[in-house]
Amino acid sequence: MACVCPGTISQDLLERTKKHPCYSADAHHKYARIHLPVAPRCNIQCNYCNRKFDCVNESRPGVTSEVLTPQLAKEKFQWVKEQIAELSVVGIAGPGDALADWQFTRETIEQIKEIDNDVTFCLSTNGLMLPEYAPEIVDLGIHHVTVTANALDPEIGAKIYKHVSYKGQKYEGAKAAELLSLNQLAGIEYLAKHEVLVKVNIVLIKGINDRHIPDLVKKVKELGAFITNIMPLIPAPGSAFEDYPQTSMKEINEMRNICQLDIQQMRHCRQCRADAVGLLHEDRSQEFRMCNRPPAETAAQILERKQYKIAVTTKHGKIVDQHFGHASQFLIYQGDGQEFHVAETRTADQYCQGMTECDEEDTNRDRVFQTLQDCDAVLTMRIGYQAKEQLRRHGVYSVEYCDTVENGLRYAASQLADNAL
Repeated sequence: MACVCPGTISQDLLERTKKHPCYSADAHHKYARIHLPVAPRCNIQCNYCNRKFDCVNESRPGVTSEVLTPQLAKEKFQWVKEQIAELSVVGIAGPGDALADWQFTRETIEQIKEIDNDVTFCLSTNGLMLPEYAPEIVDLGIHHVTVTANALDPEIGAKIYKHVSYKGQKYEGAKAAELLSLNQLAGIEYLAKHEVLVKVNIVLIKGINDRHIPDLVKKVKELGAFITNIMPLIPAPGSAFEDYPQTSMKEINEMRNICQLDIQQMRHCRQCRADAVGLLHEDRSQEFRMCNRPPAETAAQILERKQYKIAVTTKHGKIVDQHFGHASQFLIYQGDGQEFHVAETRTADQYCQGMTECDEEDTNRDRVFQTLQDCDAVLTMRIGYQAKEQLRRHGVYSVEYCDTVENGLRYAASQLADNAL
């Protein structure tokens, strides 16, 4: 199958692609994008990756200052859209993998489509789950997908990937690399056959995959890839490759020139954060953190009149960084929506007893809900559907958030106020 070329693309998709800063060299200084970090989990471990969720001074994939729920992502999109007229693309690039948390990714896209069906959606993935979710990606109307693929040869891939977690099993070595590569290639082929423009990201790692890259580029071209993006290794502190030398742009451009003979090359990549906002050369992610969003006036009026009691799951009392199912104690805060103080600490049986999923009903967990039934809300990083429903039946509102406790409490209070309007 030949690579996708402009003559085979529909007019609508061609116009969208012209406004996509990653797919069009002419668009990156005219049109803006927003990356919504709603997918924190990852199902592979790359030796060059060390993801940090709150690292404001770094600009690389996998880094974000906040993790959002789909509802928060929708609100952030609305806020940014009001402020940046040239916003044309909504991307989901983790901070883990968009398909490892597919339910959050899909819900985010569906919610944004309800308010703006003209925006272009884009996903970034390692491709492990592409064979399973590619049909849904097509059905959702997503026409731009980036797949990071670094090797065809399993022996080379084994030097790049520490392990792969696939459908409940953990794979290591060449077996893991082979499984990942087969799924990536199958997914690329399926998407290309269904009018999805696939960009393949390749991290050049000297001494490991550098001589192998031209073969990889030829293969993805054969499967229908639209463009490839050969990127330099960023030696992330704490990663297995932290002591590897960073690939020079001279070496990157030499490889791009070789591969340009087979397929068009992206040459303006900024290796963006998972919460990037704005033009490629002008990231405004810190300006548009949710804690900086102006509060709604109607909600603020209610907050001044009402006192709230909110239970928080937090490991050290500073960040909302604990799953509801893993909490064995809750900090109980009281306040008027703007100012809060710790009223008490309550211990409780841990809702999730070591299971992968925390949604199964268990009569022994009733004590957890009884412990919290006098609260207005529970503020937590994540909560399963069944637990959320049980809390709702006890009259307790669930709020998912990943930021400071102070900002989370104000956000939770605003949600309670909005819910009361």
